[in-house]
Amino acid sequence: MEAMRADTQDETAGSATESRKGQATRGNFWRYAMPALAFALLAGAAFWGIESRRGTRAALDAVARDSERTPVSVVHPRPSQGGHEVELPGNLQAYAETPIYARTNGYLKRWFVDIGGRVKQGQLLAEIDTPEVDQELEQAQAAEAQAAANLDLARTTAERWQILLKSDGVSKQEVDQNVSAYKAREADLLAAKANVKRLEDLQSFKQVTAPFSGILTVRNVDVGALISSTIASSAQPLFRIAQTNVLRVYVNVPQTYSRSVVEGVAADLAVPEFPKQTFPGKVVRTSGEIDPASRTFLAEVDVPNSTGKLLPGAYATVRFHITAAEPPLVLPSNTLLFRSGGTEVAVSGGDGKVHIEKVVVGRDLGTSVEIVEGVQPNDSIILNPPDSIAEGDLVEVKPAPAVGEKRQ
Repeated sequence: MEAMRADTQDETAGSATESRKGQATRGNFWRYAMPALAFALLAGAAFWGIESRRGTRAALDAVARDSERTPVSVVHPRPSQGGHEVELPGNLQAYAETPIYARTNGYLKRWFVDIGGRVKQGQLLAEIDTPEVDQELEQAQAAEAQAAANLDLARTTAERWQILLKSDGVSKQEVDQNVSAYKAREADLLAAKANVKRLEDLQSFKQVTAPFSGILTVRNVDVGALISSTIASSAQPLFRIAQTNVLRVYVNVPQTYSRSVVEGVAADLAVPEFPKQTFPGKVVRTSGEIDPASRTFLAEVDVPNSTGKLLPGAYATVRFHITAAEPPLVLPSNTLLFRSGGTEVAVSGGDGKVHIEKVVVGRDLGTSVEIVEGVQPNDSIILNPPDSIAEGDLVEVKPAPAVGEKRQ
């Protein structure tokens, strides 16, 4: 029994010893594991904090970079339409217009056409009674007959003296005198005939005729009026005639269109009297020089007027139909920068930087302008550029707002 108690006590003592060893081992584990776990937690928290700050800094850097770029909207130049119209004022004139003067003196016997009458070329307009010219003509015709008789006598005398000279019946001096007298009578006859022809021409002017077909626009005389030839300083025209089947329109065209308004360009004519009607015409010639005072050149447009609706001297508006072989580019007016160096535009390059380009402006179309030189069709032109924009500024292209949408 005692032996069994001893064994039991020994086992109990061994179990207690092992229990104390296990507790010591577990204590050592936790004593070393807790610091390691705490260190791991601290290291993880530090790493998370570093990464979080790094991400935040990257985001802030991105925001800072974006804040340096100015948001802009751009537009691309578009070609102008192949043709356009230019309206300019002009003055209607008859294709031909001339005053008709008397070329002989006398009294107006009768007239046949009044103002507004249409006449044909060569048509009789008036007759002038010329008694003085008629008497002068009769006198000249008598002088011509007398000169002819004197010539016959001088010729006969010269021939007789030449016959007598062959028989030595007269001297050579006497023969020469008679031959010279014959030649003088020939000259007298020619002068008499010329005077008769002159007076016949003057007498023919007693019939006043139309130099060309047209309309009689002025009649200054009546039956019985004293008529003086144009030699007199106080002479006034009897009539004025205008050819109106075709009208000339003279237009002062600005220098800008000197390469567009050329011979053959079509044009339409509008007058206030016919607000719903236009009259077709075309440019037939230009002056070929620029007036330095007005910077314009003169262009003539011929307009058919067979109906006679258009009246010479009227004011008209001429619309030229211009077709450009190489149409210029068009930009909105709010893309231009007006600076001391000239007109410029701001171009957004592919690198996100601004490039300032000088341009040459053509026609002003109101909300848009034609650009003759300085831009290309694929350029991105900045809309509404600030006055402070400069070469090299950073920009960010934003889509342009839709029509009716307000900018933020």
